Amino acid sequence: MSKGKKEKLDPLVTRAAIILVIGSITPLLDSTMVNVAIQSISLDFKCTMSVIQWVITGYMLAMGIATPISGWANKRFGGKQVYIFSLITFFAGSVLTALSWDIGSLIVFRLIQGLGAGLMVPITLNLLVQISGGKQLGQIMSYMSIPSALGPILGPVLGGVIVNGLGWRWIFYVNVPVILVAILLAVKGLPKDKISDHKGTLDWIGISMLSPAFAILIYGISQISSYGGIINSAVFVPLMIGVVLMAAFVVYALHSKGTPVVDLRLFRLKNFSVCSILLFLSGLIINGSMLLFPLYYQQVRSESAFYAGLLLIPQSIGMLATQNWFGKLTDRIGSRWIVLTSLMITVLGTIPFAFADGSTNQVLLAIALLIRGAGLGGLYIPIMASAYIGIEEKHVPDASTVTRILQTIGGAFGPAILATVIQSQLTVHQTMKVAQAEAGAYNMAFWWSIAFAVIAFIPTFFLPLRKNTSEIKPASQADGGKQ
Repeated sequence: MSKGKKEKLDPLVTRAAIILVIGSITPLLDSTMVNVAIQSISLDFKCTMSVIQWVITGYMLAMGIATPISGWANKRFGGKQVYIFSLITFFAGSVLTALSWDIGSLIVFRLIQGLGAGLMVPITLNLLVQISGGKQLGQIMSYMSIPSALGPILGPVLGGVIVNGLGWRWIFYVNVPVILVAILLAVKGLPKDKISDHKGTLDWIGISMLSPAFAILIYGISQISSYGGIINSAVFVPLMIGVVLMAAFVVYALHSKGTPVVDLRLFRLKNFSVCSILLFLSGLIINGSMLLFPLYYQQVRSESAFYAGLLLIPQSIGMLATQNWFGKLTDRIGSRWIVLTSLMITVLGTIPFAFADGSTNQVLLAIALLIRGAGLGGLYIPIMASAYIGIEEKHVPDASTVTRILQTIGGAFGPAILATVIQSQLTVHQTMKVAQAEAGAYNMAFWWSIAFAVIAFIPTFFLPLRKNTSEIKPASQADGGKQ
């Protein structure tokens, strides 16, 4: 087979990837647009920030509850059916949220949205891996990363335009036509499900530990920046409850005679364990910057939220320019050198911000963002593509659930840690001029972001040098067919 044919995607897989990209756009844009609308919602419903923050926190908690169930649902009902159900759930939540009459109803309807989103993301990965047979995942993941690259940039810009021109309710109304199109395309364009022969029953004991553990951990992490660290009981207590529940689930899952909601024996595979660690760290690196860069432009350089979004466009351009190329290269040479190179480029693009202040040349910062984006374009895709090497076909839903949980926890820790660093630095340097103190605080936060990337170098050396095969394995070939 020629090199060109190896790189050419099956038309069925290409079609499925495009359909799934369309469906995944709305949750990514919605979460960033809501942040822009929070102040308008607060004024409209005349509520305090301690109440309005549940519009975001409740959504995150609902995602945390739904995500662990997705693996079982995929096995029991099939990925296509669960994906369509997740779209319908997100659609219902969007319509109801737009029609909400007070802050209580808004928060409840955001929970419905979060349930839909929590099912949608891991199910999307399941479908991609299963439809492709695990082949050419690098190239496939590059398509699926397009919304991730555009969401953090387009979300605040579109959100600002919509809120200023039409009002905050239209943040949710704009989801409606996109989701309707996604549902129709999914019904007609996705292949029929191959439902697992090992459906089993829902592991209620495991769910009662894992879903609350994930949700409570996310809640505790989200409170870190508000209370300046983990010492406060409002942070420490939920974190400890989450850790204890997670530990209890690990013990239960490893000793269960039945089929746990997530099979942790996947961690026996060295490659999966390494990729899981890197996905956690990539959540720190990528999501931390989603908080850091917009705030830097708004607080240190006094830009509006709208212009801050525009100034971040070079980072998205960098990601879009490299991720497809990195995806194809991953399918050819493996992930180790690509991730190492991407981390080095990301660090190189971040360093200028560790020295920048309010007067640093804007063109220099734009170039730095372009470089940083180019590095990020090769970070997530190769790791996700490598995570499925050697995974038994029936364990793909478990793998998708685990990787999603770890990436989400890392993604929550990133902003929380960096926000805490900024707040502590502002407290330490409160005797300085405001502009000087703010610039110094963000410089330190950028150094922390660089440190996350440097730490990620260590597990990266354990990624495969060359991808001997990217195919998922049937039950008879993986782990000797053991359960």
